[in-house]
Amino acid sequence: MRNVSVPDPAAITSGVRTVPEEQVVLLDDAGNTIGQASKAAVHHGDTPLHLAFSCYLFDDAGRVLLTRRALTKQTWPGVWTNSFCGHPAPGEAIIDAVHRRGHQELGASIRDVHCVLPEFRYRARAADGTVENEICPVFCALLDGEIAAAPHEVMDMVWVDWSQARTAAALDWAISPWAQDQIPLLEAADLPRWARPAA
Repeated sequence: MRNVSVPDPAAITSGVRTVPEEQVVLLDDAGNTIGQASKAAVHHGDTPLHLAFSCYLFDDAGRVLLTRRALTKQTWPGVWTNSFCGHPAPGEAIIDAVHRRGHQELGASIRDVHCVLPEFRYRARAADGTVENEICPVFCALLDGEIAAAPHEVMDMVWVDWSQARTAAALDWAISPWAQDQIPLLEAADLPRWARPAA
């Protein structure tokens, strides 16, 4: 009978790299960090307050990019919204998170990133009962190069004039609840010259 050498299971798995579970920063009502939680587990019917951001991406012609969230997204799948959103990781500077998510979602490099609504906060409930509950600073940025959207993040996108974004925000069914609230506030904000809505 032949002796067969069986490898140590630990040796088999030791070379396998696992992707760490994405974490979000939990906040108290005053906006102070109080911990962290798994992004996948934190969104439910009683979502705790946590840190996020939204970004509106402009091109050199002054148009803004609207995107439609992929059907596989955990929250608001298939819904049109601003250019991209995300959650800073624990210990990650929010400006770094904006650049990271621009690349992850849109394959895009961005520049001239400005925080224009630093205190934006919202709570919204989706049709399936999932709640978003975020302190969500809002940024504007310029596209630097081309877009190659990740299909698991974005199922469609369109460049629009600001007037079209304003029209979408006025229709409850046309765009995400956070974009509905953000777009009118952006019109009154101190925006960079290239992001100012045309009269």
